[in-house]
Amino acid sequence: MSKLPGGALASRPLHFIWIADCSGSMGHGGKIQALNNAIREVIPHMQRVASENPNAQVMVRAVKFSNGAQWHIAQPTPVASFRWDDLEADGVTDMGKALQLLADQLDPNAMPRRALPPVLVLISDGKPTDDFNNGLRALMDQQWGKKAVRIAIAIGDDADKDTLQRFIGHPELEPLRANNAESLVKYIKWVSTAVLQSASSPTSQTTEFSPRTNVPLPPVPDEPTNGDDVW
Repeated sequence: MSKLPGGALASRPLHFIWIADCSGSMGHGGKIQALNNAIREVIPHMQRVASENPNAQVMVRAVKFSNGAQWHIAQPTPVASFRWDDLEADGVTDMGKALQLLADQLDPNAMPRRALPPVLVLISDGKPTDDFNNGLRALMDQQWGKKAVRIAIAIGDDADKDTLQRFIGHPELEPLRANNAESLVKYIKWVSTAVLQSASSPTSQTTEFSPRTNVPLPPVPDEPTNGDDVW
């Protein structure tokens, strides 16, 4: 922590939240297991990035959605002690309920005033089967929902990219398209390290940015060019 005349500068909480599609289609082609493996693989990289920036206290949790939405990891967990429990695929794609669940937790009464903009990562391979519009409206009605860095990863060709684009909310950043396990790992590592580093940097804590980005985002990695499109 930085030393000041009045003492140390306390770190500011940064909430990083996975929003994971667990519908039945995620069980096809090994997608759900690839997602589990990818998140588990990047945890040490997240821990390294967080340890290099004592100005932010990174807290991680996760929402899952299929038939309804639930907290998969409900307690905001310091990244240093974060562990991933495997998701299982079944049911429909109640994405709107997931966003409503997020909105409830991003209420100002539930979030510290000194928090940094949260990072929300939505991962899906399909189309919403419930009222996505209502869920998105609830999320964007919250100050922290508007301020959040919102990233989306589309798994396979059947993902509803228009819906994911609406979640992101600005034209400069499109949904990342993962067509195989290799590309999924690449994108999850990018959002877990490069985006996390930008969101937790001292620059993001002191400078006003465009409301479309809130923090300076690093360059998006190129889409893999190999022909191994399995999804």
